[in-house]
Amino acid sequence: MHVSSGRWLKGFGLAITTALLWGILPVKLKQVLQTMDPVTVTWYRLSVAGSLLLVYLAVTRRLPRFGALGRSGRWLLAVAVLGLSTNYVLYLMGLDLLSPGTTQLVLQVAPIMLLISSLFVFRESFTPLQGVGLVVLLLGFALFFNARLVELFSSLTQYTAGVLTILAAATCWMFYGLAQKQLLSNWNSLQVMMVIYLACAALLTPWAQPVTVIALSPLQGWLLLACCLNTLVAYGAFAEALAHWEASKVSATLSMTPLFTFVAVALAAWWWPSYVKAEQINWIGYFGACLVVGGSALTALGPSLMAGWRGRRPKPVV
Repeated sequence: MHVSSGRWLKGFGLAITTALLWGILPVKLKQVLQTMDPVTVTWYRLSVAGSLLLVYLAVTRRLPRFGALGRSGRWLLAVAVLGLSTNYVLYLMGLDLLSPGTTQLVLQVAPIMLLISSLFVFRESFTPLQGVGLVVLLLGFALFFNARLVELFSSLTQYTAGVLTILAAATCWMFYGLAQKQLLSNWNSLQVMMVIYLACAALLTPWAQPVTVIALSPLQGWLLLACCLNTLVAYGAFAEALAHWEASKVSATLSMTPLFTFVAVALAAWWWPSYVKAEQINWIGYFGACLVVGGSALTALGPSLMAGWRGRRPKPVV
């Protein structure tokens, strides 16, 4: 079993870096989507990230062996590829309909769905504190959508369609996460991601239009490149954070990602108002967003907090 190095400060710094990179990602993607379609953007992101991983693993002689998968492993790989490629495309389709902040916040249901599904698939435990975190998260969502609850449940507007699309993307990510978790018993994380990235890119090739890259403005071109590298750098920081800090604490730190997105949108709207629109959310909505983040963090930290509490309880005197 993997044991963290104990260098918590380095782990925290890497986790914050990951949250920051993931937080600013939708702001950049939103600009690229003005000219390029979601499938093509996804194709570029996966192709670049997968190719760079391929070069790295080839140079270090750590390319995966497909014979180690077996029949069940190949089925899991197919589920992971289909899940991730669909997740990426649906995420961008939803982002095209919503603001970056709303998109990133709704996507917080993805790890919660993975947690709940893991209870049945991997027989993982669920602590009372995680239940409290889940309730706080649901309350946060209700407050965040306070001004548009009637719209969400009564009509299929662009806003409702965007939220439903992001929820569908989160569901696809859940299936991908379950399959990837099982694949890690055969390959390491870099090998899994390389194969999945390149396979997803190959799957999307018939629908991608790479030539549309020439229609991008210089700014959009640089942003597309930044989006491609973001996936690789953020994932590398995430993997390294897990080497130095407990997984639950890394996950809790990553729950702050939507807050970084809201800050990034506010700053971008202030500096470049002609390119980025400010979020249209009232103070109750922002309070709800904080509750969503807090609920996600509590759900991630639940097991370790319960274990620490039990460890501090005085033992009965015999």
